[in-house]
Amino acid sequence: MIIFGIYKPTSLSKDTIKLPGIENIQQFEALFNFATIGIVITNNRGNIINFNQYAETQFGYTKQEVLQQHIEILIPQRSREHHVKLRDNFYKHPEPRKMGEGRDLEAQRKDGSTFPVEVSLSNYEINSEVFAIAFVIDITVRKKNEIVVVQQRDELARVTTEIKQLNAELEQKVESRTMMLRETLAALEDSKEELSQSLENEKKLNELKSRFVTTASHEFRTPLSTILSSTFLLEKYNLGNEPEKRGKHLQYIKDAVADMKSILEDFLSLGKLEEGLIQPKQEILTAAELQAEIQKLTDEMNQHCKHEQQISFKHTGEASVYIDKQLFRNILLNLLSNAIKFSNEDAVIKITCSTSSEKLTVSVEDNGIGISKEDLAHLAERFFRAKNATNIQGTGLGLHIISKYLELMQGTLEIKSQLNQGSVFTVSIPAKNI
Repeated sequence: MIIFGIYKPTSLSKDTIKLPGIENIQQFEALFNFATIGIVITNNRGNIINFNQYAETQFGYTKQEVLQQHIEILIPQRSREHHVKLRDNFYKHPEPRKMGEGRDLEAQRKDGSTFPVEVSLSNYEINSEVFAIAFVIDITVRKKNEIVVVQQRDELARVTTEIKQLNAELEQKVESRTMMLRETLAALEDSKEELSQSLENEKKLNELKSRFVTTASHEFRTPLSTILSSTFLLEKYNLGNEPEKRGKHLQYIKDAVADMKSILEDFLSLGKLEEGLIQPKQEILTAAELQAEIQKLTDEMNQHCKHEQQISFKHTGEASVYIDKQLFRNILLNLLSNAIKFSNEDAVIKITCSTSSEKLTVSVEDNGIGISKEDLAHLAERFFRAKNATNIQGTGLGLHIISKYLELMQGTLEIKSQLNQGSVFTVSIPAKNI
């Protein structure tokens, strides 16, 4: 609302005011009438005594229509009663004031329409009578612009909030999609690894099958040829009186059958190990029982030694051991067979055994053809044959089977060897649960 009050500056009084001369009256009238803001002058009773041309344009009244009318004619009906009280108070206690600070003021036109205004008040005094001057500015355009600015600001805030929300949702979606992509890539990588592993396993399986067929064909060919030729010669010698020759070829047949049996046992053992059908049945053996088992095996293997080969056995320690007796026998039997096979006819094969509270240690030492450094790393692989052993009968499964047996008893195999200087195979089995 508009409050047309009174401002009486302290620097002016009835003694100091000087009225303009007659020659300047026209200039003041021109300034009043042609000002670009509305000017309304009232007396101390609130009656309008002057009304400039711009005010006529603002309010739609002619000057004659508003003269001697109360200033409240220019104020909306809802605010007039309150304005009268404020006006009277201002006349009693005039003070400088810019109207509308912190408030929205409105004026009313002749047609009853209202518009926002900004009002500044001042006053002057003539012959002890105070007159108030109201300077009225129509701020409709400014208010519209402010409304537009507020709307744009609100719209910007709304859009900013939506953008932030969209960004948050987008980031969440991107993070979710990224996670899904990573999981998909990881799954693909795992599938790739599994496929590669499957292909590799298939390749190895095919290679093993091929090597098995090759090895089996090669290893069975020799004893079968021996059996065939010896059988043919037996028929020939059977016609005459040559028992020594018949006995020699019968022994050839026995040895060939034993070789074939050994080969078949290797193949069967490998199959059982791969299928998990072999489980250790460990038991406690005293040092004396262990020594007797090894001595019994040594005596058996002496019958298979080459000409002038010998097997020596030495045992130390009084501790009991915890082993699978059959698996241990198979391990030692395989190591002794290799030592006999790869050593010279006059060689001495040494077995040393020691028992303690911590472990059982058995070593088989020969002075045979030895093993190269390159081949040592592959000895436990299936069907592997060292380069210097290709002309010696064997399946390439022995050390692989030994390593699997030792895994079942949590044991280890250590190999030390040099070409043409022999080898030492050391088996260690922990003496646990005794």
